[in-house]
Amino acid sequence: MVNKEEWKGKSNEELFALYFRESDETEKRALKQEITLRYLYIVKAIAFQMRDMFASFTQPEDIINEGVLEIMKGIERYEPDSNIKFETFISRRIRGMVIDLMRKNDWMPRNFHRDQKSIEDAYRSLSEMNGRAPTDEELAGSTGIDIRRLRKIRSMETMVNVLSLDMTYEDNDSAVLQVPEEDISAQPEKSYLKGETVRMLADAINSLQEKEKMIISLYYVDNLNMSQIAHVMEISQPRVSQLHAQAVKKLRKFMLAEN
Repeated sequence: MVNKEEWKGKSNEELFALYFRESDETEKRALKQEITLRYLYIVKAIAFQMRDMFASFTQPEDIINEGVLEIMKGIERYEPDSNIKFETFISRRIRGMVIDLMRKNDWMPRNFHRDQKSIEDAYRSLSEMNGRAPTDEELAGSTGIDIRRLRKIRSMETMVNVLSLDMTYEDNDSAVLQVPEEDISAQPEKSYLKGETVRMLADAINSLQEKEKMIISLYYVDNLNMSQIAHVMEISQPRVSQLHAQAVKKLRKFMLAEN
């Protein structure tokens, strides 16, 4: 007999153990549904993280629906004895699913790499000439690229870099922390964003709890505010702020210890 009330007090790991022991198909389906709901926040977060990359051909709701199916398939294929957390396992599968969809739908703007190089050259030149980072309007004027296209290319470039870094660190399913340039002097991580220290930062983020990692990624990578993060993760805004402060404190402590 399905007893969902009893499941509420069990951890995700305990539910997986029940699922793989269960022989009754009705009970097994109900357990799969319960486990899927517990990991729904990962699908939502990835949909928000990658929204700029699929916005031209689909909606976040469609990605979330596909992600739910991916979780259900992932539950069947997950091996608890593999020493890989399900969060890590399913995050990679969902990102891979989104990337496959983007490849099928020609997600890269035409002449992306050519325009990207033009923007980089203009950024460097204007920075040296003005002694500050150029605005998007200045970059558009210098390159002759429409400002909406320019912003899309810069957004795509950021996401490509984040995904590349993310897939480089096989033990870390969270995007490496990217602090906006204009705010870098106010962040405790500012000294650790170059060269070998990127590895250290990835290790630091990997040491966080799953919800802390998600908040760091949504806040610094995607520039979501606390209210938006609360909506994505379905927790209160004060709780988001508490977890954010807790995560930053842990990162600072980890990085200082390694430096």
